[in-house]
Amino acid sequence: MNNSVLLTQSGLDHLRAELADFQNTKRPALVDRLSLARSMGDLSENSDYTSAKEELAFMDGRIEELEELIRHAQILTPKSNDAVDVGHTVTVKVGATQAAFRIVGEWEANPSEKKISNESPLGVALMGRKVGEKVEVEAPAGKILYTVVGIA
Repeated sequence: MNNSVLLTQSGLDHLRAELADFQNTKRPALVDRLSLARSMGDLSENSDYTSAKEELAFMDGRIEELEELIRHAQILTPKSNDAVDVGHTVTVKVGATQAAFRIVGEWEANPSEKKISNESPLGVALMGRKVGEKVEVEAPAGKILYTVVGIA
């Protein structure tokens, strides 16, 4: 991974908390479980040992990934509330319905939490827009017209 990872400060804080949880709590508990399973005897028929070993490999991979993301993190903070930028919460209107989305980097995007990537179709369409501007976004259901009604 040679490129910067675009994150908001809260996104970076979340990654650091996840890394600390893995390193200080979950990994030591898994190492203890692996040691206990190893002490049970024949490893060839010990499913708990095999399972713990696989979980540890997965966890070590996630720890490496988190360390790399944090090492390459570039914190983005909006310059002003005049135009949509990464880190802003944008309120849009679609027909009679309003919705608010937080524009974030791709690593912290989570549509179920209304966090959309600046690289997603809606994110790309909203970037740089001002209150009152309309954008049309192609969606699986067809084209949707959004009106920017607030930037925070």
